[in-house]
Amino acid sequence: MKLRIATYNIHKGVSTLNSMPRIHALKQALTALEADILFLQEVQGRHDKYATKHAALWPEQAQHQFLAGDSHHAVYGMNAVYDHGHHGNALLSRYPVLSATNQDVSDHAFESRGILHCVVETPQGQVHCYVIHLGLFARSRRRQIEALIKAVNMSSPPDAPLIIAGDFNDWTNQLSDTLRAQLGVTEVFDRLEPAHGLGAYLRVLGMRSGPRLTPARTFPAALPCLRLDRIYVRGFEIEGAQVLHGSLWARLSDHAPIVASLGLESQP
Repeated sequence: MKLRIATYNIHKGVSTLNSMPRIHALKQALTALEADILFLQEVQGRHDKYATKHAALWPEQAQHQFLAGDSHHAVYGMNAVYDHGHHGNALLSRYPVLSATNQDVSDHAFESRGILHCVVETPQGQVHCYVIHLGLFARSRRRQIEALIKAVNMSSPPDAPLIIAGDFNDWTNQLSDTLRAQLGVTEVFDRLEPAHGLGAYLRVLGMRSGPRLTPARTFPAALPCLRLDRIYVRGFEIEGAQVLHGSLWARLSDHAPIVASLGLESQP
């Protein structure tokens, strides 16, 4: 079975420079991706000020529901709450979502972060999906990754196919080796060494069996130079991955989306 997935920080559906609504153009762009599962960050569940100021451009539905339309199931994990609204992570899935939980992993009062875990029922079995958006501070990200590893180990079987995707804010790439070693995952742009066996064992010892693996550059979208967004998988064959560049995506958000094609075998 083939799965097409994408991760995208949508910047709350507004432009980077003047905060003008881009949600309708964003829906058209996401629909054109034809992704089976989308991992979205900075999704605006409600924003009374934008809804009043831009009534003609702002949908009545919450953004995750509006973007899902009739083709996808939508799950929203509310993280940041304020007087005029709230935002968080979301998962849009062409396949049914059997269960969903949102775990608060905020590390301090100035950043609200969460791990949205969804179990998706595909024709070839269940896939555990985790949508994350890590903090801006290195110590926060380290603690949030520890929480993610614990959450994955407690909420999914060790042999279950899983996808972890989102905005890691890990521009120095300090977290990938830990995820590979602890969860046996592969980042979709890994090309130099396997995520299991000798490579994973050497990473546990603080050694490497080859050159350091680096994710793709996704930020800022107009001229990406920082490696912020990631997709890690387990139990899949990675058939391809790409960062979507160009003026269209630069107008929609400050992040560029990542799209990956995966192969999933039947589960017993």
